[in-house]
Amino acid sequence: MIRPKLLIATRNPGKMREYRGLLREAPFQLVSLDDLGIPDEVEETGETFAENARLKAGSYARLSGMLTLSDDSGLEVDALNGDPGVRSARYGGDPGFSDQDRVSLLLHNLAEVAWEKRTARFRCFTAIFRPPELQDPPESREVTCMVGSVAGMIQYKPEGDEGFGYDPVFYLPSYRRTMAQLPLEEKNRISHRADAARRAVAVLNKLSAVSGQPSADC
Repeated sequence: MIRPKLLIATRNPGKMREYRGLLREAPFQLVSLDDLGIPDEVEETGETFAENARLKAGSYARLSGMLTLSDDSGLEVDALNGDPGVRSARYGGDPGFSDQDRVSLLLHNLAEVAWEKRTARFRCFTAIFRPPELQDPPESREVTCMVGSVAGMIQYKPEGDEGFGYDPVFYLPSYRRTMAQLPLEEKNRISHRADAARRAVAVLNKLSAVSGQPSADC
């Protein structure tokens, strides 16, 4: 049986790899922006993770005419007043920065911060959008949003190569490892994205079975 397609609004191969594992129980075939040849970039102008997730999901659903899932996630460091936060992917303001550059900047900004004050959390908001042409009845909700989070510490140097972004410096005390040192299967069990994805699977199963949009919202 051919599964209907679900657009995952990302070009990041690491994130797409995670979603293929996280949403394996959802009755959809996952495709990325690059799979569909969509060159458009939706600017993240929201002031919160939820606003950006909804903005991207809605914009790419309209562009593709497909059911679309988007997330906006980031790192909040208490000693930096919640930074990098919603600008985690743009931390430092230089569009040419790599993940390694942003990690280096983060560690530089925390250089004088004691271990017990290096508390942080990853947060993820995941939005699902049905374009108008797929909505039946017309008054059904357009956006459903799920939230996930995981707490940890920012360690002093990167370790591990299983993740991406800030994973190599995000230390999980209960595992005594960074997020990037965990096997993907374990990361997919405990991460902020996994937390939100578990809720997304339930929503996607409902969407495949009945018309209309569940009543959850950001």
